[in-house]
Amino acid sequence: MAILWNWTVESSRAAPERADRAIAQALESAEGRWEGIPDGEPPPALSRSQVQRLLEEGRITVNGAPARSNAKLAPGAVVRLELPPAAPLELQPEDRPLDILFQDEHLAVVNKPPGLTVHPSETQTTGTLVHALLHHIRDLSGIGGVARPGIVHRIDKDTSGVLVITKTDAAHLKLSEVFAKHDLERRYWALCYGDLENSGAREQKIESILGRNPADRKRMASGVKEGRRAVTWVRRIEAYGVPGAKPFASLVEARLETGRTHQVRVHLTDQGHSLLGDPVYGKPSSRNNKWLALPEDIRTCVEALPGQALHARVLAFHHPITGQPLRFEAEPPEAFRLLCEALRRYR
Repeated sequence: MAILWNWTVESSRAAPERADRAIAQALESAEGRWEGIPDGEPPPALSRSQVQRLLEEGRITVNGAPARSNAKLAPGAVVRLELPPAAPLELQPEDRPLDILFQDEHLAVVNKPPGLTVHPSETQTTGTLVHALLHHIRDLSGIGGVARPGIVHRIDKDTSGVLVITKTDAAHLKLSEVFAKHDLERRYWALCYGDLENSGAREQKIESILGRNPADRKRMASGVKEGRRAVTWVRRIEAYGVPGAKPFASLVEARLETGRTHQVRVHLTDQGHSLLGDPVYGKPSSRNNKWLALPEDIRTCVEALPGQALHARVLAFHHPITGQPLRFEAEPPEAFRLLCEALRRYR
């Protein structure tokens, strides 16, 4: 059964407004009347992007005719919005272990292991974090769609660490706004080639316009025309080397001001410090002097990594429903930890 929302534009409005803006504002202000909501359930919380999508799908009418986003809504206009029934979730739960750091009725926070893709795609229909979540968590928010229930943000397949999952639509909407405004704390640990000179306890800023590499769509690159602003603050935690030579590797903390695809990997590569084990931006070879500078025992540990040595160590934000400050720290996975132990023999 579809859920309906009916709203008549009040005559007190000073001037006609665009349909997309006026409808979104009316929904946010709890104007209009909902029909078809099961007893005890709150009205749906629709974002502006969802309103835009419903307009494009012809599910919003004005005076009986499909509404256009830029059409002006005059006083007295009758608006009707139809939400289609939720699509059945076709994914099959998979019983695989998950390190759940926190859970309440609104959220779950997990420490994602490396090698696990976050959500399904056309090329991967099984074996993702979403499949595991469906086994461990009964209710996930539906806003992400059938393939991405509860998913607010992602980390790369071979990156490990803290990831927050939403269990209600209201939590999903509010937390999505937090990520969009970058109103949270995200800190990563990265093991990279070389040494961030003049860093130490002081953060240094890396900023670029980041987007798809026009020569290779699987890679990201700085300075592209259609990119977005990306900012990372980095500081060296430890440097590793042999006496009389420059450090061959470093443990770096990267604090994200923005959260773009491959941001930490590209920004450190731009500085000449690609990540150990990175199959895209730092692939080792016999011609790579940085790789050859690593001691043999370190190379063995790097080769044991499932991918880049990158771990989402800290995630902190205010609970989207209660407002409570939350902070989570995730321990690195075994291969990352063993590499750290081996590197520390060269401090």
